[in-house]
Amino acid sequence: MSGRIEYISGPVVKADLPGARLYELVFVGELKLFGEVVRVQGDKAFIQVYEDTTGIKPGEPVVRSGEPLSAWLGPGLLGRIYDGVQRPLKLIFETTKTPFVARGIGYDQAPPLDLKAEYDFKPVVKQGSEIWPGDILGVVQETSLIEHRIMYPPLPGNTPGTVEWIAEGKYRVDDVIARIRTKHGVVEVKMWHKWPVRRPRPFKEKLPPVEPLITGVRTIDTMFPVAKGGAASIPGPFGSGKTVTIRTLFLYAQARIVVPVLCGERGNEAADALQGLLKLKDPFTGKSLLERTSIIVNTSNMPVAAREASIYTGATIGEYFRDMGYDVLVSADSTSRWAEAMREVALRIGEMPSEEGYPAYLPTRLAEFYERAGRVILIGREERVGSLTIAASVSPPGGDFTEPVTSNTLRFIGAFWPLSPRLAYSRHYPAIDWLMGFSRYVDTVQEWWIKGVDPEWRRMRDTLQTVLSREAELQEIVRILGTEALSEAEKHILNTAFLIREGFLKQDAFNPVDTPSSPKKQVLLMKIIYTYYTEGLKAVESGVAASALRELDIVKRIPRLRMEVTNDKVEELEKALEALKASIAELVAKRAV
Repeated sequence: MSGRIEYISGPVVKADLPGARLYELVFVGELKLFGEVVRVQGDKAFIQVYEDTTGIKPGEPVVRSGEPLSAWLGPGLLGRIYDGVQRPLKLIFETTKTPFVARGIGYDQAPPLDLKAEYDFKPVVKQGSEIWPGDILGVVQETSLIEHRIMYPPLPGNTPGTVEWIAEGKYRVDDVIARIRTKHGVVEVKMWHKWPVRRPRPFKEKLPPVEPLITGVRTIDTMFPVAKGGAASIPGPFGSGKTVTIRTLFLYAQARIVVPVLCGERGNEAADALQGLLKLKDPFTGKSLLERTSIIVNTSNMPVAAREASIYTGATIGEYFRDMGYDVLVSADSTSRWAEAMREVALRIGEMPSEEGYPAYLPTRLAEFYERAGRVILIGREERVGSLTIAASVSPPGGDFTEPVTSNTLRFIGAFWPLSPRLAYSRHYPAIDWLMGFSRYVDTVQEWWIKGVDPEWRRMRDTLQTVLSREAELQEIVRILGTEALSEAEKHILNTAFLIREGFLKQDAFNPVDTPSSPKKQVLLMKIIYTYYTEGLKAVESGVAASALRELDIVKRIPRLRMEVTNDKVEELEKALEALKASIAELVAKRAV
């Protein structure tokens, strides 16, 4: 099960390795560096090494593990910070006492889970109960926020059976906590198991995306919603606000588990983001956000090949918590750096480059990643539902959305939140371009909004989007001929668009009154602007000047309402709505006289 290195090219090693299998985990050189087989030609294997290959030389041994690169799944995942191959960074630092990840540290020295920690296991099934793969055997209270549900894992060879014995009390992660009698013999179940990161975990059926994932961001929730189990992309150039937007999703999205994947970002930015994450409080409970978070970090100065694995590691951890019945959010920042790592490895192993040097299988890999999102019926005897939502940023060079990663991503996502440098530089945040953005989930989630929040939601939302599109057309006329060339109705459209931008779309992510914005607050803010537009159009038709509508005291207050009214006092918005109607009616009455 071993071979020898033939040559080294950066993170890629070619070895004489008989019997090697594609995506098999191997250990390279005297230092036993982590690697993964990415190409096999006869007895020759091309290996992408997840650590710095400096100093290794031809002739050194390569040892096969006999298994694919796998994530360790069990109690202890939450609150930890891992590298791309799931080694705990804090434990590595405590072991090596250096600020950089030392080479050759394996899972035996830095296991992803604390195998010595004890957890209070409480069974939820009894001896003699019928059990299927995917069923919950018992629970442990991993953090004060999350109950970790121990499953009969859906591993190959695990078939339905009966519970022959089940534990109760304090046990370590590596202890046997149940024995399942199957037709093939007895299966011993521990609190943890491994799962290949490139293989999606099984489920019974994928459900339609009918329930929105409320994020507290009005531009997202109302204009370009994402459903639970959906996939979204946040492309944008440097400085456009990708990191802050993703941070807001971590904090306020109504997902029980959050898995941030910092993939290839600058080391100082990742450090700042991590320091911020460590200090964040869960807005719903006031406790540390880490109690429901598992973080994957692979910065740009870490070995490039591990960046490619980090995406899959994050998705696998997300699917594991999804299988417990939780709503999970996985976010990757950014898939451009992941694709660049894939390109570098592909070129070094001699694969034919495609557009801009990326491998021809780039669209396939993007599809494999985004297709792991979904709201699904889980496997097992009882019908349970869980969801995995993916929101990943893209960093197109120069903000060019036609480059391969962004353009191919558009084929596999349901919500597109493009960040505009023009909006960012004018201090409009979130800088999501309302003319380029889209959501395929509007039709599927509208019933939730209509039944649960407001029956007029879809009409108001579409009207606001129409006004913004019409504004862009009118601005071209204004640039050439000036506002004097516009009719009063067209001037009213421009005034309404200003209110939409300043009073609804703009949102201060660091203001506790403005962010998050509850669904009820979002709808009432939208209704105020919608009423101004529709009732104002009627007033303009009766002879009222658009400028007179714009100068109403209540209209001048509209852009400030988002900053003045908290989520628990939305009745103030209802009063403002009535005051607006009364003020417009008064103007019309004066005109009639």
